[in-house]
Amino acid sequence: MKILDRYIGWAIISTTLTVLVVLVGIFTFFAFIDQLEDVGHGVYTVWKAAGYVVLNTPGLTYQLFPMAALIGALLGFGTLMRNGEITVIRAAGVPKARVVGAVLKSGLIMLGIVFLVGELLAPPAERVARDLRNNALNEHVSFQSEHGFWSRDGRSYVNIRQILPGDQLREIYIYEFDDLNRLKSSTYAESARYVGQDWILQNISRTEMDDEGLRARHLDEAPWDSRLKPELLAMVTIEPKSLDVLSLVRYTRFLSRNGEDSERYQHALWTKLTYPLATVVMVLLAVPMVLRANRSVTVGQRVLVGALIGLGFHLLNQAAGHLGVVYEVPPFLSAAGPGLLMLLVAGALLAKTP
Repeated sequence: MKILDRYIGWAIISTTLTVLVVLVGIFTFFAFIDQLEDVGHGVYTVWKAAGYVVLNTPGLTYQLFPMAALIGALLGFGTLMRNGEITVIRAAGVPKARVVGAVLKSGLIMLGIVFLVGELLAPPAERVARDLRNNALNEHVSFQSEHGFWSRDGRSYVNIRQILPGDQLREIYIYEFDDLNRLKSSTYAESARYVGQDWILQNISRTEMDDEGLRARHLDEAPWDSRLKPELLAMVTIEPKSLDVLSLVRYTRFLSRNGEDSERYQHALWTKLTYPLATVVMVLLAVPMVLRANRSVTVGQRVLVGALIGLGFHLLNQAAGHLGVVYEVPPFLSAAGPGLLMLLVAGALLAKTP
């Protein structure tokens, strides 16, 4: 039976990887075309646009894997069915459950691959891509490090350790220099919120420096006139979907401890945990679709059906996430709902398949 598992598994995995390469290539091409609109702004060149697109490839691969798994399984398993090999296997006494088990094993292997891509490759690559693009398009942005976001703001350098939803900042350091590039003042604010057209710093410790020495003072709050508007910070804020599972767990706990809304991050966490399972569900869904179809179904028809179902699942998954946040649906249900729905459909079709 190990031979059967390897044979069916290789037929499905090889076609899935081929389909994945094609899909990633198509989507990457259109992503590159889209980036060309910004070439020439700031120091954003064609090569930087290409680098940005390449760095986003692991994340794109992660998103397209379920669709590729469905199309690949339809093609690979469908080829075995069209050639009569599945019929021979069933005639030899192999039960339907055993064939489904062989298909599921290939799905589990691909689940491991997509999880590694989504956890190890995509998050750091997307952070580097975002920094590359933002630094090239906006001269005020310096860089983003493990110590937070750094930016040049006129003659000041700003370090923001936490950028929170709702136009809120935590742990802000402002270093102001004079015309001779000498440090003029150092300011630390525990938090900041955006009100009207200005930031309001809170719980401030400020040290001023001049020829007469140092002067320190404390303020409860004060306005901060800065070029760093919320729309600019939104460009460099790490999206929840770009974080790995451990980072999402830590950040969700941090927000909860500080009384902040963590629903978006909880949804992203559950999506990270459940999305790879969609690959297995899609492979499983392909089995009854192939077994119930006749041998006259062409390759083009299988690709079209797989693409439509895969695209529908992707759109449903995106919509469920947004609607879940808007209507306060429990994060697990909104994240896992589309996958569970497809699993029920696959189970129902399998039960009716002889």
